[in-house]
Parts: sequence; C-alpha cells; structure tokens
Amino acid sequence: MTTFGYAGLRHLSKARLLRRIGLLALTVPVVVSATISLATAREDNDNDGEYRPYAIGLWGDLPYSDEQATTGVPNLIADMNAQNLAFTAHDGDLKAGNGTPGSVTPTTCSDDLYTQALNYFNTLKAPAILTPGDNDWTDCDRPSNGSYNSLERLNFERQVFFNTPYSLGKRRLKQEVQAAPYVENRRWTLGGVTYATLNVQGSCNNLCDTNPDPAEFAARNAANIAWLRETFKVAKERNSAAVMLITQADPGWDSSDASRAPTRDPKTLVENDKDAKGVPIPDGFKDYLVALREAVIAFRKPVAYVHGDSHYFRIDKPLQDAKGRRIENFTRVETFGDNAANGNNDVHWLKVIVNPHNREVFSYQPQIVPSNRVAVPAP
Repeated sequence: MTTFGYAGLRHLSKARLLRRIGLLALTVPVVVSATISLATAREDNDNDGEYRPYAIGLWGDLPYSDEQATTGVPNLIADMNAQNLAFTAHDGDLKAGNGTPGSVTPTTCSDDLYTQALNYFNTLKAPAILTPGDNDWTDCDRPSNGSYNSLERLNFERQVFFNTPYSLGKRRLKQEVQAAPYVENRRWTLGGVTYATLNVQGSCNNLCDTNPDPAEFAARNAANIAWLRETFKVAKERNSAAVMLITQADPGWDSSDASRAPTRDPKTLVENDKDAKGVPIPDGFKDYLVALREAVIAFRKPVAYVHGDSHYFRIDKPLQDAKGRRIENFTRVETFGDNAANGNNDVHWLKVIVNPHNREVFSYQPQIVPSNRVAVPAP
C-alpha cells in the first residue's frame, strides 16, 4: 500500500479550515473499509469467487448554474439516495468553465464553491468519491473565475476533500492514497473489482489556457502514470475481475470527434490538432494514453474508463492498438454533463451494476431523474 502523507501541502490552521468548509455542522459519518462488505459485495480480499452483484453511481460536470445547484443536483442526490449503492463517484468539475455574473450560488473558484460541493457529497448516503476537474482548479486563473492561482486552488481542494484516507458521504470508505502532494489519487478494491481515481485534466492537462504550467503538468503526469501502473499491478495481485478508472478529462482517442475532444492518431496516440496559425496544440495526454493502452492490453480483463469533460453521455470502445485494432476489453464511459442552457435537461446519473461473475463485469443503466426531465416530462 502506498504511504499516505501530507508533507508539502499548504496547511491552513485547523480552526480556520473548519470555519471555511463548515465541517463543524456536519454529522459524524459511519466509516467503512474497502475490505468489508458494502451493499451485497463480499470482502474484496476474500478471493473465494462468491462475490455478489452490487451497484455504484457515477456523475460529474455538475452543477453549472443556479438552477442546477439549487434544484437539479439536490434532485439527483435524492434519486441516488433512494437506491442501494455501494458508492458514488463524481468525475470532476464542480462548476462551469467560467463564473456567472450575478449568480446566487458559487460559480467562481471562491472557497464557497468547495463548501457547497462538500455539503453535496456529505448528503449522499453511500460513500462519495470524487476526482478534481479543470473547472475547479486549472481554469481558476481565468479572470471570469476570480484570477486565482491554479495550484493554490488544487492544494485547497486537497485540504477540503482529501485530507484523510477516507471518502466523503454519510458512510465512508477507506482508500489507498498516493503519496503527497497527489493525495487526490485514490484506489480501493470492492467485491472483486479494483477502482482508482487519477487527476487528469482538460485544458490540455494544464498545458494550455490562461496560465499553463509545464512543470506542474510534468510532475503530476509522472505521478498519474505511476499510479496507473501500480493500480493494474495491484489488480493482478488481488486477482480482480476488472478495473475501473475514474478521471475528468476527455483526452481524445482518435480523429472521429473533433467537436468534443482533441483528435489524435489512434495508432500512435499522438495529437494532431493545430491552432489558427498551424502550430501544434500542446499534447497533455499522449504518454499517459500509451501507458494506459499498454496496461489494458496486458491486463486482458475488462477495463472501464470513466470521464466527463465533454458533456456527452456515451458508452463505447474508442481505444485501438498500434495496428489500429479495437481493444476489446476497454470501454469508455462518459457521464452525463451540463447543458446549462437547457436548465436541468442533463442533470442525471449512471448506475453501474458490478458482477464479477459476468463476463463483461460492468453493465450500465442510465438514470434519468424524473424531477429533472425537461424535454419530455415524467408521466
């Protein structure tokens, strides 16, 4: 297990941090371990093949407006809480890419944004897991977001959400944690399946936008690749039936979807996008994707890759090998994301049924929150 540490973080005083994030008002949660039964899953270290199916909930890129913050997300959380979930995971972006002038809820990168999100997560009955999103740290240096220092905001997120080896939520799940400063990268094994979060970001993974930071990118990218490789090593050692990775960025997988993600050569995984002057766009994903592809092929069992970022719910198989062949054991899962112009139109979540005895392990059930239906109201 990787050592859990906090050296190098910018610490607030305990009293000041408690005041900022409102922890004193929260109910003390029930703590559970990833190595004990959750829902109907058996102990994950008990490899006797008697694991039972269980369900998890995935969501992200929310809220993006006052309506979503005050109505849509509470409706979504209530819908999750009405079901028996082993855990929930938010794949990043606690707000829109730019602040909304005149909003009544937090839409810039002020401390209140993270307090609002913390309250959401701790309202969930099941353990609540998240990974940071570019809108809540890399893009915080935009004037519309308050012109914050991006790394300072990431470190603040680490203090608010990742200051213990446990998840959030009313029930909490103990996790393995990467060494500081990358304490947002988590791993746990439940019911014969290994899960991990990785801090992989939009905006070229912090290589473009307002104030790119190549040094920060290089260090975090190396840490992500190390965590990725270690996760597959752990999954093999535990004889896990599958792996699920949860990140924020849509890195682009091929040249088929230029409107939503970077385009790249699917064989080499090199990005081929250029700016208006014909200069190649910085590629913050190529080395990571190569490492991911190698690990997926070597693992041979099902791998689900969960992300948000491009706001288009889909489940497909976009990853190819160096010969251009579809990698059959890899599935991309993009969660529902904001469509702020249409109010709560896309404020929904995805239920995943996890069954280690099923050949594909994961099966997917989109959950359209009845009270958030817009185009076709609930019957």
